[in-house]
Amino acid sequence: MVQDKQPITADDLCQITTVEDPRISPDGRWIAYVQTTVDRLDNGYKRNIWLVSTAGGKPIQITRSGKDTQPRWSPDGKTLAFTSGRNDKPQIYLLPVSEPGGEPRPLTHMLNGAYSPAWSPDGQQIAFLSAANAGEREREDRGEEEPKPADRLESRHRKERREYDEIQRWDPRIVRRIPYRTGTAYLDDRFAQVYVESIENGENKPRRLTNTDADHSQPQWSPDGQYVYTSRTDDPERGEPWRWSTLYRIRVSDGAHEELTASDYASHTPLPSPDGRWVAYVRYPRERISERITRLAVLPVGGGEPRDLTLTFDRSAADFRWLPDSSGLIFSALSMGSVEIYRLTLADGVIEKVITGDLHADGLDIAANGGIAFTASTPANPSELYWQAAGTASFEPMTAANQKFLERVIVQEAHELRWISPAGVEIQGWYMLPVGYEAGKTYPLAFNIHGGPHVMWGPSMKSMWHEWQFHAARGYVVFYANPRGAEGYGEAFQMALHAAWGDVASEDLMAGLDVLLEKGFVDPARMAITGGSYGGYMVAWIVGHTDRFRAAVAQRGVYNLLSFTGTTDIFSFIGTEYGMEMWDDPMFLWQQSPLAHAHKIKTPLLLLHSENDFRVPISEGEQLFAYVHRSGGTVELVRFPREGHELSRSGEPEHRISRLEHMVNWFDRYTGGEQS
Repeated sequence: MVQDKQPITADDLCQITTVEDPRISPDGRWIAYVQTTVDRLDNGYKRNIWLVSTAGGKPIQITRSGKDTQPRWSPDGKTLAFTSGRNDKPQIYLLPVSEPGGEPRPLTHMLNGAYSPAWSPDGQQIAFLSAANAGEREREDRGEEEPKPADRLESRHRKERREYDEIQRWDPRIVRRIPYRTGTAYLDDRFAQVYVESIENGENKPRRLTNTDADHSQPQWSPDGQYVYTSRTDDPERGEPWRWSTLYRIRVSDGAHEELTASDYASHTPLPSPDGRWVAYVRYPRERISERITRLAVLPVGGGEPRDLTLTFDRSAADFRWLPDSSGLIFSALSMGSVEIYRLTLADGVIEKVITGDLHADGLDIAANGGIAFTASTPANPSELYWQAAGTASFEPMTAANQKFLERVIVQEAHELRWISPAGVEIQGWYMLPVGYEAGKTYPLAFNIHGGPHVMWGPSMKSMWHEWQFHAARGYVVFYANPRGAEGYGEAFQMALHAAWGDVASEDLMAGLDVLLEKGFVDPARMAITGGSYGGYMVAWIVGHTDRFRAAVAQRGVYNLLSFTGTTDIFSFIGTEYGMEMWDDPMFLWQQSPLAHAHKIKTPLLLLHSENDFRVPISEGEQLFAYVHRSGGTVELVRFPREGHELSRSGEPEHRISRLEHMVNWFDRYTGGEQS
């Protein structure tokens, strides 16, 4: 019964299961996928591989190490290759699925691990990635091998020695490139290379096909098995390799490689068509690259110019697969708060929606008969696997991973809201009423602002699903929107934020707030505001220009455009977004920084930041804390050790829960809301 359900708590984060990476068997009978759960005892996550029949039925768990990802079917459907970290470094394993109860065996034994397996068309080889530095590659080329340890004691000592030598190698650390750190780690001199290995036990050693100080993307085989396709930077000496990514075709027999794309676009994720005539991929113009939509393109294998397939569609493509007959592609795309799935026909360029709804599809695959498997979140469910059979217009859930959780909690509905900003542009947003809402009463507001700045939010946003429901459960009206700059509304809308991060978006957002207030259920004297990354920038910008909010929580935000550029792992980002280098007009960039206005902030401000955030280093939060504190404002800084920029999405579960509690308790303290 509804009345028996409970409001969602911060701890309920640990009850949510995520379903990812669906892969359909060659005969179309099974879907393999990854299921991720929170391991509260170890303060981490467990990832295992499951199977479910496309005909329906109860899913079957087939791995149990808690460290298994990337399931990939052999061409005959009898074996799954997957990546597992069950024995220290990740390696490729093979699991016979045609033999019930079969045990996986390791295929690779790479010194630095292996991942991203891809089966050859004949099923006799697997291409994969493994990192190696120049010295390690030279030793491979000479055929040098480390002798096998005599016993476990010697094996353990070797491991300890390698770990010690690795630490000593970087003490002190000499930096000669940018970026030199990313995620939560410093980069070393190892780069992901493409290897191939026979699946026969002990028959062959892995053979490396590349020898470049650059990271390669996941390999993809040509249908005839003669080549693998990949992407990497066209110049390893340049910084930000993703910006200079180019497609390559590598001949498997001798490793000869051919550059396929020109330097005016950044090109990624090549995927050859089943008939071998085309390579599909995504690309961005390098000019103003961070502001552009993702274009799905094809390149004729026999020679010719690439063709953009989604340019007039004017939406960013995400995941994509070829139709089995090579006549076109299916792809997911961001549009107006949803991520739905489309079919594109090569012959005429026609794009039609094939899977529609208020959902956020984040992984897909297509069967030989045209059936589509995909994972998605919806406003009512944070993550499940779905199946749309060939020739049908509707899809069905294939998993009930979150059913027990959803049966016991209250899930609030999202309501769409649209308004015209002062610039005359229509803006889309959503609000949720608090749990226990009573008509005629007013409630405090939790105003959420997205990051990016080119992220698109919607009511099915997986990374925010629990957080918004938690805000509503604690008695807040929840409000969020996609101001100019967001994806999903066309490239012109996305580029409208250029050189004006604060003024443009705040105009759209504050106009939406006024429209929401007209509905009468928000108490204008009890409003809180929060956001992360660019959303953190906007929180600090807004409270530096208005005192309308009683509480503010800025998370992992960019507060000083000048210092950010010199410390982030995306050093050209501000130069692209503002059309200038830091030395061109530093005073303009300073005035565009929230820090320049921080002395005016009198709204009680909580700063949440991770100590190992190399995307937006914690020095940004430290500066804002000092400025607000020195100017007499109310401010606190919460530092999360070991965490990076992805704290809210994939950080340690205890830290993620702590972050939510710090945020809402701050809201409560200054809006008069409930205290936990």
